[in-house]
Amino acid sequence: MNLFNYTRRKSSEVKIGNITLGGDNPILIQSMANTSTNDIDGSVEQAIRIINKGADYLRFTTQGLREVDSLKEIHAKLREKGYTTPLVADVHFNASVALAVASVVEKVRINPGNFVDVARTFKKLEFTDEEYAQEVEKIREKLVPFLDICKANNTAVRLGVNHGSLSDRIMSRYGDTPEGMVESCMEFLRICIGENFHNLAISIKASNTVVMVRTVRLMVARMEEEGMAFPLHLGVTEAGNAEDGRVKSALGIGALLADGYGDTIRVSLSEAPENEIPVARKLVDYIAERNGHVAIDGTVAPDFNYFAPARRKSIGVKGIGGSNTPVVIGLGDSEIAPFPDFLITSNGVADRNGSAFPFIQVLDMEGVENVGPSVMCLTYPELNVDVIEILRNNPAVVILLMTSHKNGVGEQRAFFHKLMINEVANAVIINRDYQENDVEDLMLKAAADFGPLLQDGFGDGILITNNGTVSDQQVNNLMFGILQAARLRMSKTEFISCPGCGRTLFDLESTIAKVKDATSHLKNLKIGIMGCIVNGPGEMADADYGYVGAGRGKISLYKQKECVEKNIPEEEAVEKLIALIKQHGDWKEKV
Repeated sequence: MNLFNYTRRKSSEVKIGNITLGGDNPILIQSMANTSTNDIDGSVEQAIRIINKGADYLRFTTQGLREVDSLKEIHAKLREKGYTTPLVADVHFNASVALAVASVVEKVRINPGNFVDVARTFKKLEFTDEEYAQEVEKIREKLVPFLDICKANNTAVRLGVNHGSLSDRIMSRYGDTPEGMVESCMEFLRICIGENFHNLAISIKASNTVVMVRTVRLMVARMEEEGMAFPLHLGVTEAGNAEDGRVKSALGIGALLADGYGDTIRVSLSEAPENEIPVARKLVDYIAERNGHVAIDGTVAPDFNYFAPARRKSIGVKGIGGSNTPVVIGLGDSEIAPFPDFLITSNGVADRNGSAFPFIQVLDMEGVENVGPSVMCLTYPELNVDVIEILRNNPAVVILLMTSHKNGVGEQRAFFHKLMINEVANAVIINRDYQENDVEDLMLKAAADFGPLLQDGFGDGILITNNGTVSDQQVNNLMFGILQAARLRMSKTEFISCPGCGRTLFDLESTIAKVKDATSHLKNLKIGIMGCIVNGPGEMADADYGYVGAGRGKISLYKQKECVEKNIPEEEAVEKLIALIKQHGDWKEKV
């Protein structure tokens, strides 16, 4: 992997029915049905809608043996209608279901967090080395018969680790960490290799983009250490809907695609699943435009930690850089909050009180020292020895980092690394310029471009310029959304909502709308909205409050990981959620 020059990671190939994943094959797009698997006709109809949108394969939840029989019928009906798209069974908590369905579909997803280990209880458990080894042996006893059936039927397997469903056993050794997620997967991979089973793909996901990106990076490194190159499925879990879901997904997935990782992706939206396919296709196609770009000559800074990057240290200048949160530089004055911190003008950058950072030119700076707060526009090719010296002598100069390179992410990365190598600490505003008339296109491209840099700890602020019909207000909102998706700055309520599946116990889209309507003014809170308990409490560990399907028409409410009220009638749940927020002093009335 080269930080500056785009090339795809070479993975091993996996056969999934009539398609091949990994190797030199194109990145595949997938989704997951949200119908009840036992609603056979409804599932077939939805599957056809998803396939017709361009899905390469499709997943169905498979809770029990009844769902196995239903999935067999769904598979047969699709084939009767001429659809040969591979189907994937999604299994949690029940290894016997995985054995039963392995001869029914082309691929089975199992979750190492709950394939054998009991459901996560969040209790502090202690295991001796001997007890821990015994638990791993239980995995082998359950996994090997499953692999034997998969071998006999040419069935592929996805090992899908979710941040929200690590077992208490893994948590006892590694905590809720990327290292724990990786080890949860590696335990299963080692058994598979030992059984000479290689028809495997890996996914390792989180709703927190920082955790997701760092974990996948670590997973790839760990596989390489042990001589493995299995293909990767990328996705951000519980990303949400509308703008939030698109920005969060593009930022997390885009950061990894930029590094060449990823053989298949799913953009998980809390919407109709067919909506996911064109969004994912746009993202994959945009990253692919970097193929064959002019090489970038960059050097990695010695103190840069790719697996756990720290924020680059910079000098604070009038609210930009230093210990300040990354700022938003806006185009035009916003009429609706959140308001940009600074506005770009023809003469420079000005704060909302009119205090200016004037533009200065490199040519005017020879021999000049300690110039006041100002802005210098630079690109990576311009960062020569003379410019580095000028920047060192003028710490109050804020850099506006621009690029026109086909691989702008790689070129801007190289700029930051060169600053670090030369111990230049000037604050840097990252700028990208677009020509988009469609706001979704702009969301996906900008989130994918800024994501890798922000995840690497780079940037004291961002500026999106767009020569298209997307309004300044939409652009400003997008910049705040990108910073929030990167976990750098909260400017609105964060809703951690699942995309829904056959396990979902309420109408997800209408429920999200109700919860958002009641709580979207609580700008410093994270609220989880989960259809069931598979990932619910775990993914909500990062949330302040949670709303989780507990049964048909029943909701349980959480304060962080703790379930505080169970089985509330759905029609009462939003009011109960508001009461819970008020009880803990986090409620504010709408202005």
